[in-house]
Amino acid sequence: MAMKIVIQRVKSASVSIDGAIHEEIKRGLLLLVGIEDADTEFELDYAARKITQMRIFSDSDDKMNLSVQDIEGKILSISQFTLFAETKKGNRPSFSSAGKPDFAKKMYEKFNQKLNQIVPTKAGVFAADMQVELLNDGPVTIIVDTKDIRK
Repeated sequence: MAMKIVIQRVKSASVSIDGAIHEEIKRGLLLLVGIEDADTEFELDYAARKITQMRIFSDSDDKMNLSVQDIEGKILSISQFTLFAETKKGNRPSFSSAGKPDFAKKMYEKFNQKLNQIVPTKAGVFAADMQVELLNDGPVTIIVDTKDIRK
């Protein structure tokens, strides 16, 4: 059981499909979200709470002390099965541990709903060929892996 999420603090981010902007945000977080078949509501709840409360924005003293909620930022969430790439053997990554598409889509959509209850959240289109643009702020990039939360 391990969602994998890459969090990037951004000044702006957008996702385009077929050459047209599908969604965009200004200041906030860009999330690349990977789902595994063993993930449950528990992982979704944990990740949504952790990400929206994570203090990675600077306060007036230039200390990372504010959350995306505190700055009234937004989230752009992009599905990203390639976070589960297995690269030990050969030169072509295997993605066999990524969630099966039907399950992963359902969980990704639930995750985005949970995020949106806390912070305005926009999303890409599951399994679409997307182009993501971002202006990373810092840069600040953090990885959340839920595999250890039940210990």
